[in-house]
Amino acid sequence: MPMRNPVLQRQWRAFRRNRRGYWSMWVFAVLFVLSLGAEFVANDKPLLVSYQNELYLPVFNTYPETVFGGLFETEANYRDPYVRDLINADGWMLWPPIRYSYNTINYDLQVPAPAPPSAENWLGTDDQGRDVLARLIYGFRTSILFGLMLTIGSSLVGVVVGALQGYYGGWLDLAGQRFMEVWSSMPILYLIIVLSSFMVPGFWSLLLVMLLFSWMTLVDLVRAEFLRGRNLDYVRAAQALGVRTPVILFRHMLPNAMVATLTFLPFVLNASVVLLTSLDFIGFGLPPGDPSLGELLGQGKANLQAPWLGLSAFATLALMLSLLVFIGEAIRDAFDPRKYQ
Repeated sequence: MPMRNPVLQRQWRAFRRNRRGYWSMWVFAVLFVLSLGAEFVANDKPLLVSYQNELYLPVFNTYPETVFGGLFETEANYRDPYVRDLINADGWMLWPPIRYSYNTINYDLQVPAPAPPSAENWLGTDDQGRDVLARLIYGFRTSILFGLMLTIGSSLVGVVVGALQGYYGGWLDLAGQRFMEVWSSMPILYLIIVLSSFMVPGFWSLLLVMLLFSWMTLVDLVRAEFLRGRNLDYVRAAQALGVRTPVILFRHMLPNAMVATLTFLPFVLNASVVLLTSLDFIGFGLPPGDPSLGELLGQGKANLQAPWLGLSAFATLALMLSLLVFIGEAIRDAFDPRKYQ
């Protein structure tokens, strides 16, 4: 459906004129969609198995080895030559492009791990024999999902707090600013180290800890917009007509404040991804074994004789962050009235 709002049409035209940002958006969207379906791109299980004229979906379901004529009741190991021969004798298997998951160990390496790139492992293996390309795909997904959740959560909290401070002002604004000064001085890294001493950091626990501190990113920006907007004529008119405060805040004033906020969001997402990568690099991020770009960078630092580890992670991280920066620049142009034609 075409956009009928003339303002949105002008913003979309301004966004498209930034060719670098426009094409970066499409490249990032394709990479993100592919990473969301990482199980269909890199997996140690076939996508589809046909055995004795029956179809099986190992990606979605767990099948014991006995289903395919084996001896064990445990889940079938489709990479095992014995299981492969059983299935191929009376059927076939459709594999994903990469026959490794993020935690699959290649026990058939001809050289000690980390092994260099080969036809079997396109970007080599890490120091535990796991496929680097598979871990990059899953790590890319983890980084983006973590960054998106942290960005959305911190933005919601920051917008609400900034709106309340800017609209009411007075003692509420003064107390909020003093609280933020104290709260922002807390050493986040030390707190994470203390927490990791008595609990295993995980995706959700890290997200919660980061959210406790990252919500302050947008508060000053939104507060300034509301401080400026609360004295405008349309706000005073709404107050005189008896319009409820939540309606004034979130229906009339917030859309004007969101212009600067939306422009800043891609850079907040960038900072969230870098934060997770940094924590994984120093060993206080995701649990060991989880796919992580920071953990792969750490392996590259510890294995200088295997440059494909650090270079692969660095290239992936650089591409991701560059695309987000270019998209942010295009969004900034879209909301800049000087770019409208």
